[in-house]
Amino acid sequence: MPGIFLNDKETHVSDTKVALITGGSSGLGRALVAALSAEGWRVITNGRREAQLMVATAGLPGVEGVPGDVTDHVHREQLVATVRAHGRLDLLVNNASTLGPIPLLPLAQRTVDDLPEVWRTNVGAPFALAVEFLPDLLASNGVLLSISSDAAVEHYDGWGLYGAAKAALDHLTLTIAAENPGLHAYVVDPGDLRTPMHQAAFPGEDISDRPEPVSVIPHLRTLWRRPLASGRYRAADLPVTEEAAV
Repeated sequence: MPGIFLNDKETHVSDTKVALITGGSSGLGRALVAALSAEGWRVITNGRREAQLMVATAGLPGVEGVPGDVTDHVHREQLVATVRAHGRLDLLVNNASTLGPIPLLPLAQRTVDDLPEVWRTNVGAPFALAVEFLPDLLASNGVLLSISSDAAVEHYDGWGLYGAAKAALDHLTLTIAAENPGLHAYVVDPGDLRTPMHQAAFPGEDISDRPEPVSVIPHLRTLWRRPLASGRYRAADLPVTEEAAV
């Protein structure tokens, strides 16, 4: 099969849809990776902890785990090269996230020195990936999905840095959509889920009443099966068609 050349490297165009999901070693990211693998997608995902990422992706057909920190530009170049080796990108999910300094404290007890970690992970890295892959997504009639939070629009004690970063991510994602009408771009609040990050926000508390991440997959699936108008959505409000439920 003849290849096309991108960045001076021979690249074969895949007939299989390709997704990049950041933060796929746990929580919602892991659930998304498993769901797309089951649908027959080629999935590239990453995580800071190599052992955890390898366990999360083991046995999942079509999944490539690339360990590393999404805030590291060298690692992002690895992700770009891995995606481009398939010659297409149909779905970019900016899922990797951080709460910032733990424990969560009121803003009056924070300083500007607390900003960089949460900003690089929740805003800078997803923005860089969205811009890098914009031509690929436009070429494939693809989907840009940024995982947001109700903290981006509500004001909760201790969640100020995280919420501000998610609000910025929302704005950047939907401005890219406004500037590129051919792009399907979404920010989605998945709701409170039973994830390691949510547990870290409530140390010592029982969060077993929160639903598992897999519970929102039928709602999110609608976005790449039958794309809606670009915008901000709550996962619970996304329609679940019979097609998207399986």
